[in-house]
Amino acid sequence: MRYIQARWEEGDGILEPTVFELGKRGDGGTPIVSIEEELMEEIGNLDEILPEKIVRRSIDLPGLSEPEVARHFSHLAQMNFGVDSGPYWLGSCTMKYTPKLAMRIASVSKIRRLHPYAPEEQVQGILKALYELKEMLSKITGLPYFSLQPAAGAQGELVGALMIRKKFMDLGEKRDEILIPESAHGSNFASAAMAGFKVIRIPPSDEGTVDLNALKAAINERTAGMMITNPNTLGIFESDVLEIADVLHSNGSYLYYDGANLNAIMGWILLSDMGVDIAHLNIHKTFSAPHGGGGPGAGAVGTTEEFRDFLPIPVISRRGDYYFLDYNVPKTIGKVRMFYGNIGVLIKAWVYLKLLGGEGVRSVSTVAVLNANYARKKLIEMGFEVLYGKDRPCKHEFVLSLSEVKKKYGIRALDFAKALIDRGFHPPTIYFPLIVPEAFMMEPTESDSLREIDGYVNAMKEILRRIEENPEEILQAPKNSAIGRIDDVFGNKKLWLTWKIYESEGR
Repeated sequence: MRYIQARWEEGDGILEPTVFELGKRGDGGTPIVSIEEELMEEIGNLDEILPEKIVRRSIDLPGLSEPEVARHFSHLAQMNFGVDSGPYWLGSCTMKYTPKLAMRIASVSKIRRLHPYAPEEQVQGILKALYELKEMLSKITGLPYFSLQPAAGAQGELVGALMIRKKFMDLGEKRDEILIPESAHGSNFASAAMAGFKVIRIPPSDEGTVDLNALKAAINERTAGMMITNPNTLGIFESDVLEIADVLHSNGSYLYYDGANLNAIMGWILLSDMGVDIAHLNIHKTFSAPHGGGGPGAGAVGTTEEFRDFLPIPVISRRGDYYFLDYNVPKTIGKVRMFYGNIGVLIKAWVYLKLLGGEGVRSVSTVAVLNANYARKKLIEMGFEVLYGKDRPCKHEFVLSLSEVKKKYGIRALDFAKALIDRGFHPPTIYFPLIVPEAFMMEPTESDSLREIDGYVNAMKEILRRIEENPEEILQAPKNSAIGRIDDVFGNKKLWLTWKIYESEGR
Protein backbone atom coordinates (compact mmCIF):
# COMPACT_ATOMS: atom_id res chain seq x y z
CA MET A 1 0.00 0.00 0.00
CA ARG A 2 1.23 3.49 -0.83
CA TYR A 3 0.06 6.43 1.22
CA ILE A 4 0.12 10.08 0.24
CA GLN A 5 -1.00 12.45 2.96
CA ALA A 6 -2.99 15.55 2.08
CA ARG A 7 -0.75 18.60 1.96
CA TRP A 8 -2.24 22.07 1.91
CA GLU A 9 0.23 24.86 1.31
CA GLU A 10 0.11 28.63 1.21
CA GLY A 11 2.64 30.96 -0.38
CA ASP A 12 6.24 29.77 -0.27
CA GLY A 13 5.58 26.16 0.64
CA ILE A 14 4.18 27.01 4.08
CA LEU A 15 1.84 24.32 5.39
CA GLU A 16 -1.76 25.28 6.15
CA PRO A 17 -1.34 28.60 7.95
CA THR A 18 -2.97 29.41 11.25
CA VAL A 19 -6.19 31.42 11.24
CA PHE A 20 -4.16 34.45 12.34
CA GLU A 21 -1.90 34.10 9.31
CA LEU A 22 -4.85 33.56 6.97
CA GLY A 23 -6.83 36.58 8.11
CA LYS A 24 -5.80 40.05 9.09
CA ARG A 25 -6.61 40.92 12.68
CA GLY A 26 -9.77 42.96 13.07
CA ASP A 27 -10.48 43.03 9.34
CA GLY A 28 -13.74 41.55 8.01
CA GLY A 29 -15.08 38.24 9.20
CA THR A 30 -18.05 38.00 11.53
CA PRO A 31 -19.04 41.41 12.93
CA ILE A 32 -19.30 41.86 16.68
CA VAL A 33 -22.57 43.69 17.25
CA SER A 34 -23.03 46.50 19.70
CA ILE A 35 -25.20 46.02 22.75
CA GLU A 36 -28.81 47.06 22.14
CA GLU A 37 -29.85 50.40 23.61
CA GLU A 38 -32.79 48.82 25.41
CA LEU A 39 -30.42 46.41 27.18
CA MET A 40 -28.05 49.23 28.08
CA GLU A 41 -30.92 51.16 29.62
CA GLU A 42 -31.86 48.10 31.67
CA ILE A 43 -28.42 47.21 33.04
CA GLY A 44 -26.72 50.59 33.02
CA ASN A 45 -23.32 51.80 31.86
CA LEU A 46 -20.98 48.81 31.47
CA ASP A 47 -17.91 50.95 32.07
CA GLU A 48 -19.26 51.69 35.53
CA ILE A 49 -20.31 48.09 36.25
CA LEU A 50 -17.30 46.11 35.01
CA PRO A 51 -13.79 46.50 36.50
CA GLU A 52 -11.38 47.92 33.94
CA LYS A 53 -9.00 44.98 34.30
CA ILE A 54 -11.52 42.51 32.87
CA VAL A 55 -12.70 44.71 29.98
CA ARG A 56 -11.26 43.92 26.56
CA ARG A 57 -11.29 46.93 24.26
CA SER A 58 -10.17 44.84 21.30
CA ILE A 59 -10.44 41.08 20.74
CA ASP A 60 -8.14 40.93 17.67
CA LEU A 61 -9.97 38.11 15.92
CA PRO A 62 -8.68 37.21 12.44
CA GLY A 63 -10.82 38.54 9.60
CA LEU A 64 -12.17 35.32 8.09
CA SER A 65 -15.57 34.39 6.73
CA GLU A 66 -17.39 31.27 7.92
CA PRO A 67 -16.52 29.30 4.72
CA GLU A 68 -12.84 30.18 5.14
CA VAL A 69 -12.84 28.94 8.73
CA ALA A 70 -14.64 25.71 7.73
CA ARG A 71 -12.15 25.04 4.94
CA HIS A 72 -9.20 25.73 7.22
CA PHE A 73 -10.27 23.09 9.74
CA SER A 74 -11.18 20.65 6.95
CA HIS A 75 -7.64 21.01 5.62
CA LEU A 76 -6.21 20.25 9.05
CA ALA A 77 -8.47 17.19 9.38
CA GLN A 78 -7.36 15.90 5.97
CA MET A 79 -3.73 16.20 7.05
CA ASN A 80 -4.38 14.18 10.18
CA PHE A 81 -4.14 10.42 10.74
CA GLY A 82 -6.43 8.62 13.17
CA VAL A 83 -7.94 5.23 13.87
CA ASP A 84 -10.52 5.88 11.14
CA SER A 85 -7.66 6.39 8.64
CA GLY A 86 -5.97 3.03 9.07
CA PRO A 87 -4.26 0.56 11.45
CA TYR A 88 -2.87 2.30 14.51
CA TRP A 89 -0.65 -0.17 16.39
CA LEU A 90 0.50 2.20 19.13
CA GLY A 91 1.64 -0.27 21.77
CA SER A 92 0.08 0.01 25.25
CA CYS A 93 -2.32 2.70 24.00
CA THR A 94 -5.10 0.41 22.69
CA MET A 95 -6.07 2.59 19.73
CA LYS A 96 -9.25 0.72 18.89
CA TYR A 97 -12.10 1.85 16.69
CA THR A 98 -14.94 3.73 18.39
CA PRO A 99 -18.44 2.68 17.25
CA LYS A 100 -20.18 5.67 15.70
CA LEU A 101 -23.31 4.89 17.69
CA ALA A 102 -21.37 5.62 20.90
CA MET A 103 -20.23 8.94 19.47
CA ARG A 104 -23.78 9.79 18.41
CA ILE A 105 -25.33 9.06 21.79
CA ALA A 106 -22.64 10.96 23.69
CA SER A 107 -23.34 13.94 21.41
CA VAL A 108 -27.07 14.07 22.15
CA SER A 109 -27.85 17.64 23.23
CA LYS A 110 -29.73 16.51 26.34
CA ILE A 111 -26.47 14.96 27.55
CA ARG A 112 -24.06 17.62 26.34
CA ARG A 113 -26.04 20.48 27.82
CA LEU A 114 -26.56 19.05 31.29
CA HIS A 115 -25.32 21.48 33.91
CA PRO A 116 -23.13 19.98 36.65
CA TYR A 117 -25.01 21.96 39.30
CA ALA A 118 -28.44 20.72 38.16
CA PRO A 119 -30.49 19.21 41.01
CA GLU A 120 -30.20 15.43 41.33
CA GLU A 121 -33.88 14.89 40.65
CA GLN A 122 -33.44 16.54 37.24
CA VAL A 123 -30.49 14.37 36.16
CA GLN A 124 -31.66 10.91 37.16
CA GLY A 125 -31.04 9.61 33.62
CA ILE A 126 -27.35 10.44 33.48
CA LEU A 127 -26.80 9.29 37.07
CA LYS A 128 -28.49 5.98 36.25
CA ALA A 129 -26.25 5.48 33.20
CA LEU A 130 -23.11 6.22 35.23
CA TYR A 131 -24.28 3.91 38.02
CA GLU A 132 -24.85 1.15 35.46
CA LEU A 133 -21.35 1.75 34.09
CA LYS A 134 -19.96 1.27 37.61
CA GLU A 135 -21.89 -1.98 37.95
CA MET A 136 -20.58 -3.28 34.61
CA LEU A 137 -17.00 -2.40 35.56
CA SER A 138 -17.48 -4.29 38.83
CA LYS A 139 -18.64 -7.38 36.95
CA ILE A 140 -15.62 -7.20 34.63
CA THR A 141 -13.08 -6.74 37.44
CA GLY A 142 -14.63 -8.32 40.53
CA LEU A 143 -13.99 -5.07 42.43
CA PRO A 144 -17.26 -3.95 44.05
CA TYR A 145 -16.67 -0.20 44.53
CA PHE A 146 -15.79 2.40 41.88
CA SER A 147 -15.14 6.10 41.47
CA LEU A 148 -15.59 7.52 37.97
CA GLN A 149 -14.03 10.85 38.88
CA PRO A 150 -10.36 10.58 37.71
CA ALA A 151 -9.85 12.26 34.34
CA ALA A 152 -7.13 9.94 33.01
CA GLY A 153 -5.25 6.73 33.68
CA ALA A 154 -2.33 8.55 35.26
CA GLN A 155 -4.70 10.39 37.60
CA GLY A 156 -6.26 7.05 38.47
CA GLU A 157 -2.79 5.81 39.43
CA LEU A 158 -2.28 8.87 41.61
CA VAL A 159 -5.67 8.32 43.26
CA GLY A 160 -4.78 4.69 44.03
CA ALA A 161 -1.41 5.67 45.49
CA LEU A 162 -3.01 8.41 47.61
CA MET A 163 -5.59 5.94 48.93
CA ILE A 164 -2.83 3.53 49.95
CA ARG A 165 -0.94 6.35 51.65
CA LYS A 166 -4.04 7.47 53.58
CA LYS A 167 -4.82 3.88 54.53
CA PHE A 168 -1.48 3.56 56.32
CA MET A 169 -1.91 6.97 57.90
CA ASP A 170 -5.21 5.68 59.24
CA LEU A 171 -3.46 2.55 60.55
CA GLY A 172 -0.72 4.66 62.14
CA GLU A 173 2.01 2.90 60.15
CA LYS A 174 4.92 4.65 58.43
CA ARG A 175 5.26 3.05 55.01
CA ASP A 176 6.86 5.19 52.32
CA GLU A 177 8.01 2.79 49.59
CA ILE A 178 6.22 1.51 46.49
CA LEU A 179 7.62 -1.36 44.43
CA ILE A 180 7.28 -1.06 40.65
CA PRO A 181 8.52 -3.61 38.05
CA GLU A 182 10.64 -2.19 35.25
CA SER A 183 8.13 -3.77 32.85
CA ALA A 184 5.24 -1.75 34.34
CA HIS A 185 3.38 1.02 32.57
CA GLY A 186 5.55 4.10 32.29
CA SER A 187 3.55 6.60 34.34
CA ASN A 188 3.46 4.39 37.46
CA PHE A 189 6.84 5.68 38.62
CA ALA A 190 5.79 9.34 38.42
CA SER A 191 2.39 8.72 40.04
CA ALA A 192 3.91 6.94 43.04
CA ALA A 193 6.49 9.70 43.47
CA MET A 194 3.80 12.41 43.27
CA ALA A 195 1.92 10.63 46.04
CA GLY A 196 4.99 10.96 48.25
CA PHE A 197 6.44 7.46 47.93
CA LYS A 198 9.98 6.38 47.27
CA VAL A 199 9.99 4.17 44.16
CA ILE A 200 11.84 0.85 44.32
CA ARG A 201 12.38 -0.70 40.88
CA ILE A 202 12.04 -4.46 40.46
CA PRO A 203 14.02 -5.88 37.52
CA PRO A 204 12.54 -8.44 35.12
CA SER A 205 13.40 -12.11 35.00
CA ASP A 206 14.88 -13.63 31.84
CA GLU A 207 11.30 -14.30 30.72
CA GLY A 208 10.31 -10.64 31.09
CA THR A 209 8.09 -11.16 34.13
CA VAL A 210 8.59 -9.94 37.71
CA ASP A 211 11.72 -11.42 39.26
CA LEU A 212 10.31 -13.02 42.42
CA ASN A 213 13.70 -13.22 44.12
CA ALA A 214 14.23 -9.50 43.53
CA LEU A 215 10.74 -8.80 44.86
CA LYS A 216 11.33 -10.80 48.04
CA ALA A 217 14.67 -9.07 48.55
CA ALA A 218 13.15 -5.60 48.16
CA ILE A 219 10.03 -5.93 50.32
CA ASN A 220 10.30 -4.75 53.92
CA GLU A 221 8.38 -3.10 56.75
CA ARG A 222 8.36 0.21 54.83
CA THR A 223 6.73 -1.27 51.72
CA ALA A 224 3.23 0.16 51.23
CA GLY A 225 2.44 -1.76 48.09
CA MET A 226 3.30 -2.67 44.53
CA MET A 227 2.01 -1.27 41.25
CA ILE A 228 1.75 -3.93 38.57
CA THR A 229 0.59 -4.05 34.97
CA ASN A 230 -0.70 -7.45 33.86
CA PRO A 231 -0.08 -8.32 31.10
CA ASN A 232 3.00 -6.16 31.39
CA THR A 233 4.28 -3.77 28.74
CA LEU A 234 6.12 -6.60 27.03
CA GLY A 235 2.73 -8.19 26.39
CA ILE A 236 3.56 -11.07 28.75
CA PHE A 237 1.13 -12.30 31.37
CA GLU A 238 2.50 -12.25 34.91
CA SER A 239 1.76 -15.91 35.66
CA ASP A 240 3.16 -15.58 39.20
CA VAL A 241 0.66 -12.87 40.11
CA LEU A 242 -0.95 -14.94 42.89
CA GLU A 243 2.41 -15.51 44.55
CA ILE A 244 3.22 -11.81 44.13
CA ALA A 245 -0.06 -10.95 45.87
CA ASP A 246 0.69 -13.43 48.69
CA VAL A 247 4.16 -11.96 49.25
CA LEU A 248 2.67 -8.45 49.49
CA HIS A 249 -0.32 -9.33 51.66
CA SER A 250 1.84 -11.38 54.05
CA ASN A 251 3.86 -8.23 54.58
CA GLY A 252 0.77 -6.08 55.18
CA SER A 253 1.28 -4.41 51.78
CA TYR A 254 -1.23 -3.90 48.96
CA LEU A 255 -1.39 -4.79 45.27
CA TYR A 256 -2.30 -1.99 42.86
CA TYR A 257 -3.29 -2.94 39.30
CA ASP A 258 -2.66 -0.63 36.34
CA GLY A 259 -5.47 -1.30 33.86
CA ALA A 260 -3.52 -0.13 30.80
CA ASN A 261 -3.56 -3.65 29.35
CA LEU A 262 -6.94 -4.89 30.54
CA ASN A 263 -7.99 -5.32 26.90
CA ALA A 264 -6.02 -8.57 26.88
CA ILE A 265 -7.82 -10.32 29.73
CA MET A 266 -11.24 -8.77 30.34
CA GLY A 267 -13.98 -11.34 30.38
CA TRP A 268 -11.51 -14.11 31.21
CA ILE A 269 -9.98 -13.15 34.55
CA LEU A 270 -11.29 -11.15 37.50
CA LEU A 271 -8.81 -8.74 39.03
CA SER A 272 -10.13 -9.72 42.44
CA ASP A 273 -9.08 -13.32 41.76
CA MET A 274 -5.52 -12.08 41.14
CA GLY A 275 -5.40 -10.56 44.64
CA VAL A 276 -5.77 -6.95 43.48
CA ASP A 277 -6.75 -4.42 46.15
CA ILE A 278 -7.07 -1.27 44.02
CA ALA A 279 -7.13 -0.81 40.24
CA HIS A 280 -7.66 1.93 37.72
CA LEU A 281 -9.18 1.25 34.31
CA ASN A 282 -8.38 3.33 31.25
CA ILE A 283 -11.96 3.84 30.14
CA HIS A 284 -10.93 5.70 26.99
CA LYS A 285 -8.68 2.84 25.87
CA THR A 286 -10.28 -0.43 26.88
CA PHE A 287 -13.84 0.73 26.40
CA SER A 288 -13.34 2.55 23.14
CA ALA A 289 -13.46 6.33 23.32
CA PRO A 290 -11.28 8.43 20.99
CA HIS A 291 -8.11 9.53 22.75
CA GLY A 292 -4.58 10.71 22.10
CA GLY A 293 -2.86 14.05 21.97
CA GLY A 294 -3.49 14.65 25.64
CA GLY A 295 -7.09 13.55 26.05
CA PRO A 296 -9.89 13.26 26.74
CA GLY A 297 -9.67 10.33 29.11
CA ALA A 298 -11.19 8.69 32.15
CA GLY A 299 -9.42 6.59 34.77
CA ALA A 300 -12.10 4.89 36.87
CA VAL A 301 -10.74 3.49 40.16
CA GLY A 302 -12.11 0.29 41.66
CA THR A 303 -11.45 -1.15 45.11
CA THR A 304 -12.17 -3.97 47.49
CA GLU A 305 -14.26 -3.49 50.63
CA GLU A 306 -11.12 -2.55 52.58
CA PHE A 307 -10.61 0.66 50.57
CA ARG A 308 -14.25 1.63 50.09
CA ASP A 309 -14.10 4.43 52.65
CA PHE A 310 -11.06 6.05 51.00
CA LEU A 311 -12.53 6.67 47.53
CA PRO A 312 -12.73 10.23 46.16
CA ILE A 313 -16.01 12.07 46.72
CA PRO A 314 -18.67 12.04 45.53
CA VAL A 315 -19.45 8.48 44.47
CA ILE A 316 -22.67 7.66 42.64
CA SER A 317 -25.04 5.66 44.84
CA ARG A 318 -28.55 4.30 44.61
CA ARG A 319 -31.47 4.23 47.06
CA GLY A 320 -34.25 2.19 45.53
CA ASP A 321 -34.91 3.77 42.12
CA TYR A 322 -33.28 7.06 43.11
CA TYR A 323 -29.66 7.83 42.13
CA PHE A 324 -27.61 10.41 43.98
CA LEU A 325 -24.15 11.88 44.53
CA ASP A 326 -22.94 10.36 47.77
CA TYR A 327 -20.54 12.40 49.90
CA ASN A 328 -20.72 10.00 52.83
CA VAL A 329 -17.26 8.48 52.42
CA PRO A 330 -15.75 8.69 55.92
CA LYS A 331 -12.01 8.54 55.14
CA THR A 332 -12.05 9.92 51.60
CA ILE A 333 -8.94 11.40 50.02
CA GLY A 334 -11.28 14.23 48.89
CA LYS A 335 -12.11 15.48 45.42
CA VAL A 336 -9.57 14.82 42.67
CA ARG A 337 -11.37 16.56 39.84
CA MET A 338 -13.93 19.29 39.44
CA PHE A 339 -17.44 17.88 39.28
CA TYR A 340 -17.93 14.18 38.51
CA GLY A 341 -15.52 13.00 35.77
CA ASN A 342 -15.27 13.23 31.99
CA ILE A 343 -18.90 12.41 31.33
CA GLY A 344 -18.64 12.24 27.53
CA VAL A 345 -15.97 9.55 27.73
CA LEU A 346 -17.90 7.62 30.37
CA ILE A 347 -21.11 7.65 28.31
CA LYS A 348 -19.25 6.29 25.27
CA ALA A 349 -17.97 3.45 27.44
CA TRP A 350 -21.50 2.81 28.77
CA VAL A 351 -22.80 2.53 25.19
CA TYR A 352 -19.85 0.33 24.15
CA LEU A 353 -20.47 -2.16 26.98
CA LYS A 354 -24.22 -2.17 26.38
CA LEU A 355 -23.55 -3.04 22.74
CA LEU A 356 -21.09 -5.82 23.62
CA GLY A 357 -22.76 -7.59 26.52
CA GLY A 358 -20.88 -10.13 28.60
CA GLU A 359 -19.94 -12.48 25.75
CA GLY A 360 -18.93 -9.54 23.59
CA VAL A 361 -16.47 -8.33 26.23
CA ARG A 362 -14.90 -11.77 26.29
CA SER A 363 -14.72 -11.85 22.48
CA VAL A 364 -12.93 -8.48 22.38
CA SER A 365 -9.97 -9.74 24.40
CA THR A 366 -9.98 -13.05 22.51
CA VAL A 367 -9.61 -11.36 19.12
CA ALA A 368 -7.10 -8.80 20.42
CA VAL A 369 -4.84 -11.60 21.69
CA LEU A 370 -5.32 -13.65 18.52
CA ASN A 371 -4.41 -10.69 16.30
CA ALA A 372 -1.26 -9.92 18.30
CA ASN A 373 -0.03 -13.53 18.26
CA TYR A 374 -0.71 -13.88 14.53
CA ALA A 375 1.21 -10.68 13.72
CA ARG A 376 4.09 -11.56 16.04
CA LYS A 377 4.51 -15.05 14.56
CA LYS A 378 4.59 -13.67 11.01
CA LEU A 379 7.17 -11.03 11.96
CA ILE A 380 9.39 -13.52 13.79
CA GLU A 381 9.33 -15.74 10.69
CA MET A 382 10.50 -12.74 8.66
CA GLY A 383 13.55 -12.34 10.89
CA PHE A 384 12.39 -9.76 13.41
CA GLU A 385 13.66 -10.30 16.95
CA VAL A 386 11.69 -10.74 20.18
CA LEU A 387 13.90 -10.62 23.27
CA TYR A 388 11.42 -11.57 25.99
CA GLY A 389 8.87 -14.37 25.98
CA LYS A 390 9.56 -15.56 22.44
CA ASP A 391 8.69 -19.17 23.28
CA ARG A 392 5.36 -18.42 24.94
CA PRO A 393 2.21 -16.76 23.60
CA CYS A 394 1.94 -13.02 24.04
CA LYS A 395 -1.25 -11.29 25.04
CA HIS A 396 -2.61 -8.19 23.30
CA GLU A 397 0.74 -6.66 22.33
CA PHE A 398 4.38 -7.57 21.76
CA VAL A 399 7.74 -5.82 21.57
CA LEU A 400 10.25 -6.30 18.80
CA SER A 401 13.89 -5.26 19.12
CA LEU A 402 15.46 -3.67 16.04
CA SER A 403 18.90 -3.57 17.65
CA GLU A 404 20.37 -6.02 15.11
CA VAL A 405 19.02 -3.94 12.23
CA LYS A 406 20.70 -0.90 13.74
CA LYS A 407 24.01 -2.74 14.20
CA LYS A 408 24.03 -4.12 10.66
CA TYR A 409 22.59 -1.24 8.64
CA GLY A 410 22.62 1.82 10.91
CA ILE A 411 18.81 2.04 10.77
CA ARG A 412 17.21 2.90 14.11
CA ALA A 413 13.72 2.08 15.33
CA LEU A 414 12.88 5.75 14.68
CA ASP A 415 13.92 5.42 11.01
CA PHE A 416 11.92 2.24 10.56
CA ALA A 417 8.88 3.94 12.09
CA LYS A 418 9.17 6.87 9.67
CA ALA A 419 9.19 4.45 6.74
CA LEU A 420 5.89 2.96 7.89
CA ILE A 421 4.23 6.38 7.48
CA ASP A 422 4.93 6.30 3.73
CA ARG A 423 3.04 3.02 3.54
CA GLY A 424 -0.11 4.29 5.23
CA PHE A 425 0.41 2.81 8.68
CA HIS A 426 0.71 4.68 11.95
CA PRO A 427 4.03 3.67 13.56
CA PRO A 428 3.99 1.68 16.80
CA THR A 429 5.32 2.92 20.12
CA ILE A 430 9.11 3.11 19.92
CA TYR A 431 11.87 3.04 22.54
CA PHE A 432 9.52 1.72 25.22
CA PRO A 433 9.74 -0.28 27.41
CA LEU A 434 13.26 0.87 28.17
CA ILE A 435 14.49 -2.67 28.91
CA VAL A 436 14.28 -3.49 25.18
CA PRO A 437 16.92 -1.84 22.94
CA GLU A 438 15.47 -0.19 19.81
CA ALA A 439 12.02 -1.24 20.98
CA PHE A 440 9.08 -1.54 18.57
CA MET A 441 5.97 -1.98 20.72
CA MET A 442 3.03 -3.21 18.64
CA GLU A 443 -0.66 -3.56 19.59
CA PRO A 444 -3.03 -4.48 16.74
CA THR A 445 -6.24 -4.46 18.89
CA GLU A 446 -9.36 -6.37 17.92
CA SER A 447 -10.34 -3.66 15.41
CA ASP A 448 -8.12 -4.78 12.53
CA SER A 449 -9.14 -7.42 10.01
CA LEU A 450 -6.87 -10.19 8.75
CA ARG A 451 -6.35 -8.21 5.54
CA GLU A 452 -5.22 -5.14 7.47
CA ILE A 453 -2.91 -7.15 9.73
CA ASP A 454 -1.32 -8.81 6.69
CA GLY A 455 -0.93 -5.39 5.09
CA TYR A 456 0.92 -4.01 8.12
CA VAL A 457 3.14 -7.10 8.41
CA ASN A 458 3.95 -7.06 4.69
CA ALA A 459 4.88 -3.37 4.93
CA MET A 460 7.37 -4.31 7.68
CA LYS A 461 8.78 -7.01 5.42
CA GLU A 462 9.09 -4.64 2.47
CA ILE A 463 10.84 -2.00 4.59
CA LEU A 464 13.31 -4.61 5.83
CA ARG A 465 14.05 -5.57 2.21
CA ARG A 466 14.58 -1.92 1.24
CA ILE A 467 16.95 -1.50 4.19
CA GLU A 468 19.05 -4.38 2.89
CA GLU A 469 19.10 -2.91 -0.62
CA ASN A 470 19.32 0.82 0.06
CA PRO A 471 19.38 1.94 3.71
CA GLU A 472 19.82 5.58 2.70
CA GLU A 473 16.29 5.57 1.29
CA ILE A 474 14.87 4.72 4.71
CA LEU A 475 16.87 7.49 6.34
CA GLN A 476 15.02 9.97 4.11
CA ALA A 477 11.54 8.76 5.07
CA PRO A 478 8.82 9.88 5.22
CA LYS A 479 8.46 11.36 1.74
CA ASN A 480 4.69 11.14 1.25
CA SER A 481 3.58 12.91 4.41
CA ALA A 482 2.67 16.56 4.84
CA ILE A 483 5.72 16.99 7.06
CA GLY A 484 8.99 15.14 6.49
CA ARG A 485 11.73 14.61 9.04
CA ILE A 486 11.42 16.94 11.98
CA ASP A 487 14.16 18.17 14.28
CA ASP A 488 13.24 16.31 17.47
CA VAL A 489 15.86 18.04 19.61
CA PHE A 490 14.73 21.48 18.46
CA GLY A 491 11.10 20.55 19.13
CA ASN A 492 11.88 19.38 22.66
CA LYS A 493 13.81 22.54 23.48
CA LYS A 494 11.40 25.03 21.91
CA LEU A 495 8.01 24.45 23.49
CA TRP A 496 5.87 26.59 21.20
CA LEU A 497 2.56 25.27 22.45
CA THR A 498 0.37 28.22 21.50
CA TRP A 499 0.11 30.72 18.68
CA LYS A 500 1.12 33.54 21.03
CA ILE A 501 4.35 31.80 21.99
CA TYR A 502 5.14 31.07 18.33
CA GLU A 503 4.36 34.63 17.35
CA SER A 504 6.63 36.12 20.01
CA GLU A 505 9.53 33.63 19.82
CA GLY A 506 9.40 31.66 16.62
CA ARG A 507 8.95 34.15 13.82
